[in-house]
Amino acid sequence: MTTPGRWRSLGSEARHAPVLTAEVVSMLSPRPGGVYVDCTVGLGGHAAALLAAGAGRVIGLDRDAGALDQTRERLAANAASTAGRLELVHADYRDLASVLETRGITAVDGVLADLGVSSWQLDDASRGFSFRNAGPLDMRMDRSRGRTLGEWLASVDEPTLAGVIRDFGEERHARRVAAAIVRARDAGRLSHTAELASVVRRAAGSGRWQRIDPATRTFQALRIAVNDELTGLDTFLERAVASLKARARLVVIAFHSLEDRVVKQTFRRLATAGTVSLVTRRPLTTSDEEIALNPRARSARLRTVERAA
Repeated sequence: MTTPGRWRSLGSEARHAPVLTAEVVSMLSPRPGGVYVDCTVGLGGHAAALLAAGAGRVIGLDRDAGALDQTRERLAANAASTAGRLELVHADYRDLASVLETRGITAVDGVLADLGVSSWQLDDASRGFSFRNAGPLDMRMDRSRGRTLGEWLASVDEPTLAGVIRDFGEERHARRVAAAIVRARDAGRLSHTAELASVVRRAAGSGRWQRIDPATRTFQALRIAVNDELTGLDTFLERAVASLKARARLVVIAFHSLEDRVVKQTFRRLATAGTVSLVTRRPLTTSDEEIALNPRARSARLRTVERAA
């Protein structure tokens, strides 16, 4: 049997580094008196870069409490320089408006949203995101709420599952994969992610021509469904723009075409309405040098808008 290591790895060799950091700092141009929001702070790489570049204050949101704990630990060595300038908040990025309102902040000088799952989440098998190592069927970014992947799979019907895999994973064998998952579920053969990945690979096919592991697209689709990642993304973008001061910027980094399409269409709609101007008419992408250091960065797309005066 062919091992998953045959396909191009998107796994543990990727460094836990924020993508397009120089571009983010350049786009936001942080200043000493400015307030900036990192809506998906993760391990704090972008937030630390903004503070180092002179940001007066950074509010970092993340729906993953574990990420916030790691960020506090990682930035502890620089506690003196970040004291009073960095605040970490356990919240979904879609809660941006309420987070600012409770702090009495009416407008900010810049907003960043780095969408999707982070490298450290993928590499921690216990989180259930990885198709390379056995882990629980979880996949929740916020483990304090919502159904786990196992609970979701236990109740989903085959047509709905096929639609999720087709629409969120763009898997051409979606119906075949869904049928195989349901059969394995009903037979009690889905106890961890490695079993799920094996079922998906057999159903999707594993020809040597494939560039990535055949389980990649289905795992992406299931993660999006479990975390409800696309719901309200367009509304969040509109509210993020509304939270900006005049001439302030919103920077968004997307990693798959579904997210990027929503970002592009929303930004264009807001630009047509005169609410924003497009700073990047085409997305910025990672350099060969950055991809060599972090292979997961290859799909990153950065788009920026500036709020009208």
